[in-house]
Amino acid sequence: MSKKSMIIIGAGLAGLSTGCYAQMNGYEIKIFEHHSVAGGVAAVWKRGDYLIDGGIHFLICHKPGTPIYDVYSEIGAVGSYEIEDMNSYLRFVDENGSTIVEFTTDLEKLERDLIAIAPDDADDIRKLIKEVDWMKDSPLLTDLGMSISSPELRGRFDGVKDMWNMRSFMKYFTGRFSKSAAGYSEGLKTPILRTVIKNAFSPDIAFWFVIMILATVAGGHLGLFKKGCHEFVQSIVDKYESLGGQIKYSSTVEKVIVEDNIAVGVVLADGTEHRADVVVSAADGRSTIFDLLEGKYVDNKTQKRYDTWKPFDPILIASFGVNREFEKGPPFIALTLKKPLEYAGRSISFLPLRILNYGDAFAPEGKSVIQVMLETDWEYWYDLRQNHDDYKTVKKQFAEEIVKRLEDFYPGITSQIEVTDVATPYTSWRYTLNDKGSPMGWLLTRKTLTELVPRTLPGLENFYMAGHWVLPGGGVPGSIYTGRNVVQILCKRDGKEFKTKL
Repeated sequence: MSKKSMIIIGAGLAGLSTGCYAQMNGYEIKIFEHHSVAGGVAAVWKRGDYLIDGGIHFLICHKPGTPIYDVYSEIGAVGSYEIEDMNSYLRFVDENGSTIVEFTTDLEKLERDLIAIAPDDADDIRKLIKEVDWMKDSPLLTDLGMSISSPELRGRFDGVKDMWNMRSFMKYFTGRFSKSAAGYSEGLKTPILRTVIKNAFSPDIAFWFVIMILATVAGGHLGLFKKGCHEFVQSIVDKYESLGGQIKYSSTVEKVIVEDNIAVGVVLADGTEHRADVVVSAADGRSTIFDLLEGKYVDNKTQKRYDTWKPFDPILIASFGVNREFEKGPPFIALTLKKPLEYAGRSISFLPLRILNYGDAFAPEGKSVIQVMLETDWEYWYDLRQNHDDYKTVKKQFAEEIVKRLEDFYPGITSQIEVTDVATPYTSWRYTLNDKGSPMGWLLTRKTLTELVPRTLPGLENFYMAGHWVLPGGGVPGSIYTGRNVVQILCKRDGKEFKTKL
C-alpha cells in the first residue's frame, strides 16, 4: 500500500514538528516555506561579523527529566547545540546605573530585595514569592498543560480528568492573579514595584504567567542558546530530512485547493499546483482561514475568535554590534529612563535591553551584541512602510534615539557601535506572513486559556492546522505540541497506532 501524501504550509517549529511526526507514522511529507530558511519567527540573521538573534529568547525544559524535554527529543531537538542554564532572568537598573532588583533562582533573596524597595507591599510580595515557590515544584511547570488533548482527540471523561489534574491551578482563573500584569500592579502601593511587576514580562500578559516565568527561573528550567536559536531549528530540520521529508523554500502558498469540501492540494505564487491526500497549515491563522480558504469554512466560534481575541503585540527590535564587552549577568536588563521614550505613538519609562554575551557566536572576541525590544503597533509601521524613504528615516531616527539613551548608562558606547539593525513588525510580517507581525499568536487570557481550539475547520475534510493560532500563549513547546496533535488525530482517523520514532 502506498503512503498517504501530506503538504504542510510553513517550516516554522509547528510545521517541522508536524513533518517529523508524520514521517515517523508513515506519511510522505513536503513542506512549502515562504522564506528562504526554516524557523519562522525563530530567526537569526548576520550583519557583518555580528549574529543578530531575534528568535527564541530562552528555552523552557532544556534538561532531561520533563515531559517537554521528551518531546524535544522525539523530534531531534536535543544534544546538537550548546545551551547554558539561565540562573538570572532580569535586572532592573535605576537612572544612576545601580541595581533596583534582580530576578534570580534565589527566591529568599528576591523576597528580601523586593520588600527593601517596597516595604508597604510586604504582604503582597510574600504571597507572590509563596506562589512562585509552589509553582517551581509543580508538575504543571514542566508540562504547561500540553498534555491536554485537542478537541478531536478527547474522550468522554477527558474534561473531568483535565479539571482534576489542573485543580491546583484553578486559583489563577479568578482573583488578582488572573488579571493582566498591568491590572495586578495597580493594586500595589509602591510606584517602583508597580513598574517592576508591570514590566517583568509584558503588561498585557496574565499575571499568573509572570509567576510561571519566575518559577521556571527558580526551578532551573530555562536555558540560553550559546550560539543562537537557529541551531535548535536546524536540529529539527536535520531530523525531518533524515526521516525522508522535503522542504521547498521560497515557495509561497496562495491558495488551498478544495474539491467537494475536501482539501486536495495547494497553489503556489508561481501558479504551480501541488496535490496531496492531506493538507496542514502551520502558517498564519487569519490568512489561512480567510485568504487561502476564502473564509468558506468558518463557524461562529471561529469568527468570534478572530474578531475579539487579542494577539501578542508585534515587536520592534533595535540591535547593535558593539566594540565593547559587557559584564556577565542576566540576559535581560530594564533601564530606568530619566525622560520617557516616545516612539510610534507609545511612551515608556523603562528601556528593555537584551545582551547577547553568553556565547561566542554573536560577536568577535572583545565585542558584543545588544538589543532593545519594544512592543509596538502594526498599523503605525505598516502605514509608514508605504513610503520607503520615510520608513528608513524613522528607523534611523529611532536607532539614534536608542543610542542616546544607552549612552547615559554606557558612556562612550556611541563611538563603539559598528553595526546597527532595526527590525519592525513589517520586517517580521515580510518574512513570516504572521498577522500584523505578531510573534506568538493569541495572548494568554482567562478566555483564551480555557477554550480549546480545534485543529480542524468545520465542513472541510483532510485539512488541519498547527501553530500559535490553535494553542494560545505561543512559545516553543506549544508550537511543537500542535504539530504532534495533528498527526495524533490523523493516526486515530486512519486506525493507526501513533508512533514517536521510526
